[in-house]
Amino acid sequence: MTELFFYIFSFISILTALLVVFSKNPIHSVLYLIVTFFTIAGQYILMNAQFLAIVHLIVYAGAVMVLFLFVLMLLNLNENAEPKKDLILKIVSIISSGLLFLTLTAALKDAETSQPSIATNENLGLVKNLGNVLFKEYVVPFELSSILFLSSMVGAVMLGKKEQTTNN
Repeated sequence: MTELFFYIFSFISILTALLVVFSKNPIHSVLYLIVTFFTIAGQYILMNAQFLAIVHLIVYAGAVMVLFLFVLMLLNLNENAEPKKDLILKIVSIISSGLLFLTLTAALKDAETSQPSIATNENLGLVKNLGNVLFKEYVVPFELSSILFLSSMVGAVMLGKKEQTTNN
């Protein structure tokens, strides 16, 4: 059953990654990239790495993709604003893509494949174990980092706050 989910997630992630590259609309590309991130998180869950899946979704699908969408909407991209691509630029991009493909195939032709190692502990990637380690062995650095993050948030608010001027 896990193998079936792996193939489903792999197919969807490869398909949506190709759609990211070949989509004409940048907003659609970002949305396809979000779907790609969700399928990669599903593969992390299949590998029993729940914490990594959740962090992946929060950081990439949450923060980075919202930033991408925000920038694309601010740029207001349309066909009239795009510069025209001349023939020389297209030829150079095709040649550089071919050289990159040639380099990758040369690097991977001598690569050896190995069997994936199976974890002997099935509780290896669980969030419960990470929480136990953080709050038992590393409680002081964890609390110090929380104080650091809190002071940086207060500093950001103080820097972003407008000063009020009083008129006499």
